[in-house]
Amino acid sequence: MGFFSSLKRLWRSDKSDESAEHSAASASALPASEENASEGATSIDTPPIGNSAPATNTVSDQPEPSSEKKLPTADIADSPSESHALPTFSASAGWQEPLLVSLREAEPRLSVWLSLALEGLGPDARTGDALWERIRFLLIALGAPKDEAENFVRDFAAWAERMEYEEVADFRSELQYRLALALELEDEEDERNRLFLKLNEGLARTREHLGKGLTALFSSHGDLNEDFWEELEELFIMADMGVEAATGLCKRLRERARAASARTPEELRPLLATELEAIFRIPRRVVAVNPPEVVLVIGVNGVGKTTTIAKLAYRAHMQGKKVLLAAADTFRAAAVEQLGIWAKRTGSGFHSKGQNADPAAVAWESMDIAIKGHYDIIFIDTAGRLHTKSNLMDELTKIRDVIARKHPGAPHRSILVVDATTGQNALQQTKIFKDAAGIDEIILTKLDGTAKGGVAVAIAMQYGLPITYVGLGEKMEDLRPFNGDDFAKALLGQD
Repeated sequence: MGFFSSLKRLWRSDKSDESAEHSAASASALPASEENASEGATSIDTPPIGNSAPATNTVSDQPEPSSEKKLPTADIADSPSESHALPTFSASAGWQEPLLVSLREAEPRLSVWLSLALEGLGPDARTGDALWERIRFLLIALGAPKDEAENFVRDFAAWAERMEYEEVADFRSELQYRLALALELEDEEDERNRLFLKLNEGLARTREHLGKGLTALFSSHGDLNEDFWEELEELFIMADMGVEAATGLCKRLRERARAASARTPEELRPLLATELEAIFRIPRRVVAVNPPEVVLVIGVNGVGKTTTIAKLAYRAHMQGKKVLLAAADTFRAAAVEQLGIWAKRTGSGFHSKGQNADPAAVAWESMDIAIKGHYDIIFIDTAGRLHTKSNLMDELTKIRDVIARKHPGAPHRSILVVDATTGQNALQQTKIFKDAAGIDEIILTKLDGTAKGGVAVAIAMQYGLPITYVGLGEKMEDLRPFNGDDFAKALLGQD
C-alpha cells in the first residue's frame, strides 16, 4: 500500500486546513481497484492420507463459495488517491468523527493508531461487527484503498474465527503485525522496537554465555596484549563461531583497534559492535524480477523448512501478492499433505503430484501453473534428507535446471533454511548446499531456543551469505527480517 510518507506529511500539516481537507475528501470518491482481490481466490485440494496412487492437485482461479457471513461495510466516503487524504466520517456513526480527529492529532505510530481505534470498545473488547468496522475505518484512514481494507478485514475475521479467538487481547499482537505488513510499516520505529525486544529475548541464552564471557575478559585485562587476544578468540570459538570465523574476527578487530588507536578492552567494545554490524550488512542487489518470482527453498529435514515456507507465503499474501506453493519434497512422509494444509491457512495456491513423484516434474508443472495463473511469487519446497546424500544434491541441481528452462532467470532466490541449534553442523550444511545447489540467502530458525547464536557470525563471515530472516518462535509473526545492527546489539547486550 506504501502510503506512509504521505501520511506523515498529512500529520504535520497545519491543523487549520483540516476542515478544507474534509470537504474536499467528501466531494470526490476514490477510484475502485482494477482487480478485486477475491477474484484471485484459489481452491486447493490436498492428497488424501494413505492414498497409494499419486494425486494431482490443481489450482483454480475461480473463488470458492463462501459460507462466511457478510461483514458490515462502514459508511466512509473515499478520498482521492492522488492526495491520500483521510476519509470523511459518517454522521450516522458517532464514534467516527472523534476517532478521525484523534488519529490526525496522534503521534504517527501504528501502535498508537491501533490503540485509538480500539479504545472505544473497552478493555474487554471482543470480535464482532463493532471491531471490524473500526479496523476497516483505520485502514482507510491510513490510505488503504477501500477494497483492500474490505479484503483485509474479511481475511482477518475468518482467521480469528478459525483460531476460535473472541477477545481482542488474545490476538492484538497478530493484528498489529498484519496491519504493519499490509500498510508496509514494518520498518516503522515502533515495529523495529518490537522486533528488537523479540530478538533480544531470543538471544538471551547466547548472550548469557558470550556476554558474560566478554564482561569477565574485558574487566580482567588492562590493555590489548597477546593474552587478551588469545582469550578473546577462545571465547568466540566457544560461542560456536568456529575456529576460522573466530580467527578472522579477531584479525579484523586488531585492524580496527590499530586504526582507532584503541589500547584498552573498553575502547575495543564499541569497535566489536561496529565490526559485527559490518559483517551482517546485506549488499544491495537487483530485486526486480520477471514475474512470477521463483523462490527455491532448501535445507535438511528438521530445520523447520516447511513452516518457514508457510511464514514466507503468509508475509507475501499479507502484502497483497498472489502466492503459489509447490510440493517438490516428495520423499518425506506427509510433507506434501503438510504443505497443502499450510497453503489453505495462508490463502495460497498449491500444486503437487503426491508422494514419491518426480520433484523436477512437480517444479516444471508448478512453473506452468504460476505463469498461466499470473501468480506473483512461487515457493518451491524441496526434499531435505541428510546433506551427505549425493543423490539429493543431484536432484536439487536438476530442479534448478528445469526451472531455468521454463522461466529464464529463475530461480530468482535460493534460500537455505538452517537450524541455529545445530551450531557447527549448520556451517557444514551451508558449505555443501552452497557448493552443490547454490545459495543466495540464509534463514536462521529456532534462534529463540539456542545458546549457539554465534553460528550466524560464522555463516556470514565464511560464506559471505546474507541472513535475510530469523525465526524467533512458532507464530506466523515470529519470522522477522534480519537486521545486523539489532542482532549485534542483542548479541552483546547493548540497548
